[in-house]
Amino acid sequence: MASSSGTDSAPTYLEGVVTSSTGSWYDVRAEGRTIPSRIRGKFRLETEDVTNPVAVGDRVTIRLTEEDDTGFITEIHERVNKLSRRAAGPRAGQEHVLVANVDRIWGVQAVEFPAFNPRFLDRLLVAAARRDLPAGLIINKIDRMAPADRPMVMDLHLRYADLGYPVLTTSATEGHGLERLRSAFAGQINAITGPSGTGKSTLINALEPALDLETSAVSEKTRKGTHTTTHAELHPLSNDGYVVDTPGIREFGLQDVHPKDLAHYFPDLAPYVNACQFPDCTHDHEPGCAVKDAVQRGDIHPERHESYLAILASLREEQAPEY
Repeated sequence: MASSSGTDSAPTYLEGVVTSSTGSWYDVRAEGRTIPSRIRGKFRLETEDVTNPVAVGDRVTIRLTEEDDTGFITEIHERVNKLSRRAAGPRAGQEHVLVANVDRIWGVQAVEFPAFNPRFLDRLLVAAARRDLPAGLIINKIDRMAPADRPMVMDLHLRYADLGYPVLTTSATEGHGLERLRSAFAGQINAITGPSGTGKSTLINALEPALDLETSAVSEKTRKGTHTTTHAELHPLSNDGYVVDTPGIREFGLQDVHPKDLAHYFPDLAPYVNACQFPDCTHDHEPGCAVKDAVQRGDIHPERHESYLAILASLREEQAPEY
């Protein structure tokens, strides 16, 4: 919404959403157009513990600079949610916000090439649960599923669907599942993320061919993808929705999850936590563990428990001085 103080020389303010962030510039979508904008220095000073004070998906107010049709971000509205990871390099340890204000985050995994990575997915689901952010699973490259792969794919589908996560199977190259995906994205802001090579950009191109996002093939030698998306970007869809394509990253940082709280972010483990013999049970080696008993009975999938233990070990390592 545009506003001014009523004089010809008064500045014009618009409210919009950040669709892309590159360096010190941000693309802000407002009133049907994209306006390159910068931030004022105070935002950097106030958020020294994060690498990016403004993230894709942020709702902002900008002041137009009439002479060059750019803007200055004057206000960052309160976020509904955010998804972040630890920064790397010289700013290691700081928070890097990947995306804000999304209706759902989808983890994209491939049937193969690259192989399904449950640890990445389960870490994403923990990060989403920590922030009360709805999550879902897209199993892509279903066209590569051999008859021998079908039981594995069905197991994955049921494993996460039974936990309440929406699960979609897709093939960007053959069009399988695209209508269901388009329906799920309609009128909402959805983010997709996953290991490189799982077909995230290809899926978006299949939904909205006019976007023509860059894609690349998976290496035959390493069976891993390369990073074609270098920064998060929010793309408008023709069904009044938006999709945020996030860079392929190794894993999500869980810097604000304490190892003792981890099990509470696993919906399949959480119901058993308070039934353990010891109140500080880590569900690893202790006797009288209700979680391990549930795994033995088949009430908890063993691979989910293995994911929990792997994430627990990584949190202990990451938080070693504190833990």
